[in-house]
Amino acid sequence: MFANDLTDSQLIAVSYSSNRTKGDKDPANWKPSLKSYWCTYSRAWISVKATYQLTANPAEAAALSEMLDTCA
Repeated sequence: MFANDLTDSQLIAVSYSSNRTKGDKDPANWKPSLKSYWCTYSRAWISVKATYQLTANPAEAAALSEMLDTCA
C-alpha cells in the first residue's frame, strides 16, 4: 500500500548506493549527508508519520527536532 499510494506519494528516486546506505534506518540512525536537505527530509518524514498515523520513538523524535531546527 505504501509504495502504491498515489494520493500521498512520498517515494523519491535515489541512487542504488544512497538507498543501500539508508536502508530501513530512521532519522535517529541516518540523516541525509547534505545538511541543507535536512529540513525537507524531516518534514517529509513527519508527513508520512501523520498520514499513516505512525508513532516515533524518543530518539527518532529528537533527531527530527534537530533536523527541523535547520528550517529557515
